[in-house]
Amino acid sequence: MIISRRDVFKMSMAAGAALSVPSILRAQAAPVDAGTVRMVMSGDLSAFDPIFTTAGITFNHSLAVYDTLFSLDSKLMSQPQMVGKWGLSDDKKTYTFELRDGLSWHEGTPVTAADCVASIRRWAQADEGGKLIMERTKDVSKKDDRTFTIALKEPLGLLIDLLSGWTYYPAVMREKDANRPATEQVTSNIGSGPFKFNHALAKPGASFTYDRNEKYVPRSEPSNGFAGGKIVKIDRVVWNNIGDQQTALAALQAGEVDFLEAPPADLYSVIEGDPDLALQVLNSGGVVQCLRMNCLQKPFDNAKARQAMLYLIDQEAFLRVTSPDPKYGKVVTSIFGNDMPYSNDENTGWFKKGADPEKAKQLFQEAGYSGEKVVILQPTNIATFSNASQLLAAELRKIGINAELAAGDWGAVGARRKNKGPVDSGGWSIFITDDANAALSNPISQVFLTANGEEGWYGWPKSDEYEALRAKWADVETLEERKALARKMQSVWWDFAGDVLLGQIVSPIARRKTLTGLIEAPQGVVPMWNMQKG
Repeated sequence: MIISRRDVFKMSMAAGAALSVPSILRAQAAPVDAGTVRMVMSGDLSAFDPIFTTAGITFNHSLAVYDTLFSLDSKLMSQPQMVGKWGLSDDKKTYTFELRDGLSWHEGTPVTAADCVASIRRWAQADEGGKLIMERTKDVSKKDDRTFTIALKEPLGLLIDLLSGWTYYPAVMREKDANRPATEQVTSNIGSGPFKFNHALAKPGASFTYDRNEKYVPRSEPSNGFAGGKIVKIDRVVWNNIGDQQTALAALQAGEVDFLEAPPADLYSVIEGDPDLALQVLNSGGVVQCLRMNCLQKPFDNAKARQAMLYLIDQEAFLRVTSPDPKYGKVVTSIFGNDMPYSNDENTGWFKKGADPEKAKQLFQEAGYSGEKVVILQPTNIATFSNASQLLAAELRKIGINAELAAGDWGAVGARRKNKGPVDSGGWSIFITDDANAALSNPISQVFLTANGEEGWYGWPKSDEYEALRAKWADVETLEERKALARKMQSVWWDFAGDVLLGQIVSPIARRKTLTGLIEAPQGVVPMWNMQKG
């Protein structure tokens, strides 16, 4: 049974949680500093390399420490960031990029074209868009210390868009770091971005500290999404890891932290009723939650077992535990998200309110299910995923599936989901994750929308028919042609059921009203420049 774990706290929270719940931070007796912003992020930072993982918290870390050649603005348009100017040859096969003035690494040496070349090559080992670039590239090479080129075998009109990155943050690193393979994590945390990672104050599991990079030279354009001028208006940011959300909210009310990335949805009213706090939506498109199944192992190596999950899931029931306020949640049936240019209703006959558990049970039987253990990875420090995992286990058990929860923090989930083996060898069957609704409009780079088997993302679904359609995306020129292609792709996707959608959620952050200037960005992550503490 799924219980509303926070009900017992509501009265005490409304009466003044800062007094009734012990605060981890108060015990530290840290002085309040107007130049320091204290933030409680969603999950614990355990991987620091954005080419090594797609974890959202690592993306947040990377936005602070590393810069990129191009960045997406608030309308998801690519804009130059580290690049000062660029040009394209008449045959549209050679791109030439020149770095802007003032770029330097945190340890003081200048950023060079050689750093950029190595960084592009490393990022392209992981990112689907980068892989496409390299498939069509003859050479990526340094021209001089500030200039490099990408010479293509054939034109690729999406190249600039792809360089902005959608899933793996395209961090530019020092050449000696970027020369490592993408499967080997970079841990130096030395970038050229607007913040420096403070290694001396790093306390894994407790807190991480970022200091303003005084030598950072921002672009002259206004801040816009991830693009424009990254102007840092505070001296220091501290990420405090507080796993208990009631304690985190108590610390926010007491003024011991300034920002809470994922406040408990059933306590929004408490936050709204506090005169010192505010809820703010930074990502208006929200995120789409989905469950990924291990397609390499029983029972989900059989397409019918995956299709059974489509019929089992009642999205409205899941939204009630992940986003109780209906104004923040919405069902979604398109692999391209809601209200996006390529959203469509092709092959969605499996969807109905209340789901169809009997059909799900039948499909499991047709798949030859014979009592195999289904292990669901449950990240206990991310409430929406944890709640959804509990509900999922309960729904599976109702139709006779031997479902088991494997509880741990998000770091443990991130480590275990790499295991492709059976559950008896430390593998897994299902985990729940999400990505920005806006990111689902790009099937070239979006790992959720790949079906290339073991070469792909966790879950490893495979469909040659779907991949043949996806390969056409880069060469389709008009919006209408892409819409038609999107319908074909979705028709095939729901036949082999590459994943299962749980709903679209718009989740506001909570902040003290003294913290202003937060950047609204469509990808569901939190840039730390531009904010200030009044």
